[in-house]
Amino acid sequence: MTNLPPPAEELRFLDAELRQLDVRRATLLRRRAWLVHTLQATAARQPALGPGTAPVGPPAGTGAAARRPEATAPGVQNVLLVLGGVLLTIAAIAFTLVSWGHLGIAGRALVLGALTVGALGAPVALLRRGLRSTAEAVAALGTALTVLDAYALHEVAFPGTDGAGYTATASAVLAALWAVYGVRLGLRHPLPLAVATAHLPLLLGAIAVGAGPYTLTAVSLATAAGGTAVALRAALLPVRIVAVTGALGTGAAGVLSAGWLCWSASGPGPAARAAALLLVAAALALVAGRFVPRPEISVGAAFAAGLCVVAGAGGVLRVTVPGEWTVPGCLACAIALLATERTRLHHPLRQGLVRASAAVQGFAVLWTLPLVAGCVLGPAVRGARPWSGTPRDFRDAVFAGLPRPPYAGTAPLVLAVVAAVLVVAGHRTARRPAVTVAAPVLGWAAALVLPVVLQLPYAAGLMAHAVVVAAALFFAVRFGRADKRPSPPSLTALLLALVTSVGLALVSLASEPATIAVLGTLTVLFAAAGLRPGPAPFAAPAALCHATALACAIGASAGRPPHHTALLVLVVPAVAALIASRTGGSRTGGSRTGGSRATVPVEVAGAAAGLLALALAAPEPPMLALVLSLCGAVAAATALRPERRAAGWAAAALFLLATWVRLAAWDVAAPEAYTLPVTGPALIVGLLRRRRDAAVSSWTAYGSGLAVTLVPSLLAAWDDQHWLRPLALGVAALAVTLAGARHRLQAPLVLGPGVLALVALHELTPYLAQVVGALPRWAPPAVAGLVLLVLGATYEQRLRDARRLREALGRLG
Repeated sequence: MTNLPPPAEELRFLDAELRQLDVRRATLLRRRAWLVHTLQATAARQPALGPGTAPVGPPAGTGAAARRPEATAPGVQNVLLVLGGVLLTIAAIAFTLVSWGHLGIAGRALVLGALTVGALGAPVALLRRGLRSTAEAVAALGTALTVLDAYALHEVAFPGTDGAGYTATASAVLAALWAVYGVRLGLRHPLPLAVATAHLPLLLGAIAVGAGPYTLTAVSLATAAGGTAVALRAALLPVRIVAVTGALGTGAAGVLSAGWLCWSASGPGPAARAAALLLVAAALALVAGRFVPRPEISVGAAFAAGLCVVAGAGGVLRVTVPGEWTVPGCLACAIALLATERTRLHHPLRQGLVRASAAVQGFAVLWTLPLVAGCVLGPAVRGARPWSGTPRDFRDAVFAGLPRPPYAGTAPLVLAVVAAVLVVAGHRTARRPAVTVAAPVLGWAAALVLPVVLQLPYAAGLMAHAVVVAAALFFAVRFGRADKRPSPPSLTALLLALVTSVGLALVSLASEPATIAVLGTLTVLFAAAGLRPGPAPFAAPAALCHATALACAIGASAGRPPHHTALLVLVVPAVAALIASRTGGSRTGGSRTGGSRATVPVEVAGAAAGLLALALAAPEPPMLALVLSLCGAVAAATALRPERRAAGWAAAALFLLATWVRLAAWDVAAPEAYTLPVTGPALIVGLLRRRRDAAVSSWTAYGSGLAVTLVPSLLAAWDDQHWLRPLALGVAALAVTLAGARHRLQAPLVLGPGVLALVALHELTPYLAQVVGALPRWAPPAVAGLVLLVLGATYEQRLRDARRLREALGRLG
């Protein structure tokens, strides 16, 4: 049998073997990494070394890796070729411009001809040998030399020729030669150069013959058409890029020029010619969009075409109809573009035309924005001068002190037409929610500005805006949801009604009867709308706000001072509290039972009216005390509801403030008159609380109530020279002390004796002063020294006792 080693010896043996295996594995991994790098370097250098050449690497185990080249061979080749072509081109230009005069005519022709023929013919031989990149570089030099040949020919043979005409001819010839040269040899760069140069002949030729702006615009559009055709038919990507760029540039220039000519024309004839050019540009854009393979480009082309059509029609209308009808005419053209949606036109083109129509309609709405903004913001100026007199018409009432926008007579028509288009289109669009919000807004704007545009009488304008408010509220009630939450159209109608009501109330301030009539009407309208659960959170507070303004207007109309009007304003908080008690509910189990979302807004509106009443009554303290008391009564009535118990604190504070204001009005200066009304209820509340919960401390139950009266009275008694206040305060402190001792309460036992001791000290202060004055001057220092000696002796005795105790404990150990 084989003798097995002990387990400890066998474990040491296995650990030694594993360490040797780890060392061997690390050596093999380093060798593998070196081999991988060596193979990669060999593959990169194989074309240069040739087949069958073995790379020489570093010795095994070194781990050195071959460096990779930072640039590829084709990249180095292209850099060299491009640099060589550029240098040769620069040399040729320098020769033509500088050294040209040192040669005769024959020498000049021979040198340039030889260089050009050599540069253009060398690519043929290079292509046969497969050197395409070199052929491209040499051919680029040849094309540059052809430009120099054209320049030299003009300087020698045609020095008196017009520069623009000669450049047009030369560019046409060069474009044709480069195109043929590139096609015959299959080179890449001549064709894009030819296409780029082909955009110049027509425009330069028109400039040479002195063409007018209309002809130049037509030439630009014709050039754009040619570039578009090349872009649609070309197979090479560089050619398409150059053609598209040129077409866009010349087309944009032509469209801008035609638009400027159309909108600056002084008569129908020039405007019609420019509009015809815009129609040509639109047709060109539609044709290009039809054959472009990418849908988004087709949509953009159709969008531009639609704008060109509307711009041309608008330019003609500008000089043929009154100025205020130009925008409606453009709007009609834009709406006509929507008819293409029912045709068999390519879908992206129809989509682009519809977007162009939408853009024009948006511009038309923006054109009406100054008038709408004036109708909304203008009445605010009237608010600074209330009851200044009835204006001549409603426009003067709205635009009091503001400039009136020109050509605003057709603004209501524009807004109404766009709103109608949105209503019709809302059934066929995926953005129906946005449409159902935008259409009512536009309709509201049309109705808002109509009385201003028609210059209705002042009363008729007020009635028209009141009808707008009523219609908006009816729409909000009619289209509200059944789940008590307003839908987006209903919410929009509510906001529009609120905005209109504010403007109407401000406009009505011009006349006293109109102010009262309008505010009363608005209060009734919003109160009626507030009866429905959907608009109630907005309509009910608005009704209360208008009622508050109505109360102020009635008080001012009756000639009553502001503090008397405050009593009339207090009716609004009372009504708000009543409404909230009918609509409010309690929270049970985390859910609202019989509640309403209008409760909090109504309470906020009532609180705001209460604050206004306090502000009106503030100059008269007796009336302010009465108003505070009435507000406290309203708050107390609100605190009767289970979910509004916290309002009781506000009621208590209001009653207390009312008491203080009344005492101040009576010139009462005794602090007890202000503090006792607080102390009594506070002690009663503390007593009731301790009866319900015996764990409540006396500080929580009675501390604040006692301190409210004792502390101010103590401060007043300290400066009081009479005996009545200290006596009464001392008796009260003694009673508090005895009560605390009887019931074993900490707060009365601390506050009562403390106040009693301070009162006694105050009463003994004169006698103490006399005693101190009768003593010799050395007595106080002597007493102080004696006290310090006694304290020192006591401290030493304590230390000695502690030392003896420590020694006794040590002997025990």
